[in-house]
Amino acid sequence: MNNIVKKGIIYSMLGIMQLGIGASVIEASPRHNDHQRYEHHQSNRDHRIQEERERHEREMQRREHEEEREWQERQDREKAHHEEVMRTIGGLALLYILANN
Repeated sequence: MNNIVKKGIIYSMLGIMQLGIGASVIEASPRHNDHQRYEHHQSNRDHRIQEERERHEREMQRREHEEEREWQERQDREKAHHEEVMRTIGGLALLYILANN
């Protein structure tokens, strides 16, 4: 009887250890679904950055009716706006990464 109890305890401990090792391996493995969401987010972010750069280029060009001073003022406002939008896009990407890790 004593021998059976010892074997039962040993096999139970081995089973618990295997279960723990298996759980840690599963937890450490990359998750396919998270990877797809990250790629979708990255693609969306790249698209937003591209759109913002195109919009910024259009706004920085001088218009036919504009005087030099008005154009310079508009360029200054546009530069500030562009930097703010780019910081926002970058900040959202950082928050997404931090929230999903």
